[in-house]
Amino acid sequence: MSLNTTAVRIKVTLKDVKPEVMRCLVVPLTLRLDRLHLTLQAAFGWTNSHLFEFLAGDGRWGIPDPDGDFGPQPIDARKTRLSNIVQETGAKTIHYLYDFGDSWDHVIKLEKWFDNTTTEGLPLLLEATGRCPPEDVGGASGYAEYLDAISDPTHPEHEQMRLWGPERFDPNVVDRRAIEAAVNALSEIWKPRRRTMRSK
Repeated sequence: MSLNTTAVRIKVTLKDVKPEVMRCLVVPLTLRLDRLHLTLQAAFGWTNSHLFEFLAGDGRWGIPDPDGDFGPQPIDARKTRLSNIVQETGAKTIHYLYDFGDSWDHVIKLEKWFDNTTTEGLPLLLEATGRCPPEDVGGASGYAEYLDAISDPTHPEHEQMRLWGPERFDPNVVDRRAIEAAVNALSEIWKPRRRTMRSK
């Protein structure tokens, strides 16, 4: 099995969030973790405005703090590939933590492997369920309170939350076209450049 011609289908679910927020994607097994981070940002509709980490086994991968003031540093996600995590930990489930304040925990299940396939055109979005919560809403518990407030006109914070969040927020409605466009844009950016022979 050549890693360069292997793709994997991943199912990513936002933990402790109701209604369910889930994305199903196909990504190259050799995708760098910083690029997997960007893929998940695009697929969920986050704004990439907070720190992140991947967790598997005893390992932590993220962007090390250049000052190193916050204890043990994560392994550099810019120098690690998804295949490295799989080989080093044997994990079939990886956690992607986004925004250390809100602590959004995305559970990544590695569902199916595709050997001897082209990885061109990847990442690819297969499924999308549930709208991504607004940024800075306060994590899973804050999101539940936000949904209660905007759905109940008699709630004391109804008007404040309605004005604070996106207009007409519906947790069940996904803008699949926008998500697909964002994910597809990444595959275009990361497309391998073909080398051309220079004529002498």
